[in-house]
Amino acid sequence: MPEIFRFYGFSFFFYSREHEPIHVHIEGNDGYAVFDLVGSSFVLREKQNIKANDLNKIEAVIEENKDIIIKRWKEHFEK
Repeated sequence: MPEIFRFYGFSFFFYSREHEPIHVHIEGNDGYAVFDLVGSSFVLREKQNIKANDLNKIEAVIEENKDIIIKRWKEHFEK
């Protein structure tokens, strides 16, 4: 499970055997979320037990770091 980075107690990662579209998993504080890349933005696909305030922080981190997420995905899956 390659971790991309950690912010605000949340781990941002993808699994070693993933599928398209490019997406990122987030876990922490007893919650879980998945964001898919749709066009040029990441969009929430799924969430469980994530508080609204935490979700706002997660969305901001993803937006600020979307280039890193995409780069890491391509490095890992487009070998």
